[in-house]
Amino acid sequence: MEEINESAGQEQTEKFEQVTIKIGNYPVMESAIEVLSILGKKKRIVLQSRGNSIPNAVAVANIITEKLLNGNSKVEKINLDTVAAAGIGDMTSTIEIILIKN
Repeated sequence: MEEINESAGQEQTEKFEQVTIKIGNYPVMESAIEVLSILGKKKRIVLQSRGNSIPNAVAVANIITEKLLNGNSKVEKINLDTVAAAGIGDMTSTIEIILIKN
C-alpha cells in the first residue's frame, strides 16, 4: 500500500488534509486495519485502485464502513474511470472511494 498526503480540491471551503491510499492485491483485512489506523488520525481518506485490485478496494471500504466503524464513518463519493494506454488501445478501469469519519 502506498500512502500519499495531499490537500483537498478548490471546491471545498474548508481545508481538509486528505490521505490517499493505493490499494493493491494485498490481503484485504491487512489493508483494512492499516486504513483504520490512518482514519483514526485523519477525518478524510481516499482509497484508489485500478484493474484487478478494484474488488479489494471495495471490500476494504465495506469492512471499514459496515463492520469496524459502523455508524461512525461513511462513503462520501465513489469515482469510476477508465484509462486508455496511449497507442496500445488497452483500457484499465480505476476507482476512487472517499471515506469520511463522522
